[in-house]
Amino acid sequence: MKTVVMREFVIGEGMPKICVPVVGRTLDRILAQVEALRDVSFDVMEWRADFYELVEDLDAVRVALGEIRTVMPEKPLIFTFRSETEGGERMLCGEHYVALLKMVMASGYVDAVDVELFKGDAEVAELVTEAKKHDVKVVMSSHDFEKTPGEDEIVARLCKMQELGADLPKIAVMPHSAADVLTLLLATNRMVTEFADRPVITMSMAGLGLVSRLTGEVFGSALTFASVGEVSAPGQIEVETLRQVLDVLHSNK
Repeated sequence: MKTVVMREFVIGEGMPKICVPVVGRTLDRILAQVEALRDVSFDVMEWRADFYELVEDLDAVRVALGEIRTVMPEKPLIFTFRSETEGGERMLCGEHYVALLKMVMASGYVDAVDVELFKGDAEVAELVTEAKKHDVKVVMSSHDFEKTPGEDEIVARLCKMQELGADLPKIAVMPHSAADVLTLLLATNRMVTEFADRPVITMSMAGLGLVSRLTGEVFGSALTFASVGEVSAPGQIEVETLRQVLDVLHSNK
């Protein structure tokens, strides 16, 4: 299986890499959160731009990206606009969503962008092509905040992302029982052992699904999300705690 390299970080090799989301609503708050990460042990930063109050202003987003890069120049940066239908803060029409991501890719500030699988095949294909043109990685994602789909459906979505050109297929689901968490873990293991030719990212959300954020090295998820203060999704734990658990699991593998 090939790996994905962002700056000096190799995703899909060794321990799962830790991604910390930045979720401020104002530029001042965003930059304060980024500054607070300077003393934290993490690997990748994600800007959840759907939280940003000026996200519909492309010039404001470009300026914010430049400011983020100035404060944190060395870490890989994923740009994410999470639609409300997938657990995010707001919606953008398809045309504006595509325009936003294209501007971000061309900015030179980001290492990867999140592209939602269900935005439509044509839009997804357009964005994947644009990302390759700018040497930007694509995290293609699907989020279900209502339920955990069946194992076959989870695998099918991840396979479709791979076919559409995702560098990092990603799925997050909501469990209602321990069996749901097992479904996600089994689907992850099946994907990486039978179908995947690149790293995948999977998680079961909320407290019930926490184990899935900790055991990526066992079941096959290459990136896990942790918080520093504010969380971007239910079930995230503090980055220091996550790092300790990952270290223990890695050293005993």
